Amino acid sequence: MSRNIYVGNLSYGLSEEELGNVFSEFGDVASTKIIVDKDTGRSKGYGFVEMGTEEQAQSAITAMDGRDIDGRSAKVSLARPRQERPQGSRNFSRNRN
Repeated sequence: MSRNIYVGNLSYGLSEEELGNVFSEFGDVASTKIIVDKDTGRSKGYGFVEMGTEEQAQSAITAMDGRDIDGRSAKVSLARPRQERPQGSRNFSRNRN
């Protein structure tokens, strides 16, 4: 099992520090990351929390799924491993007429 947790349906104004504080009641928070749009810098409304142990992660997932975080009902689950996409997977060179 992983210690990395996916947290969705986050408020766009929530900071990584605030997210870490919410999950700290379940144990040591190793890291937090809120995903932002690379063009606008605005939150995409989801992020990740890495807990100190697998047991802490499971406890946090069980307790936090559906719980209100900053006015929104959080979607909390075990994070899936990141899948690398091949470079050049986007085809921008289509001939458009």
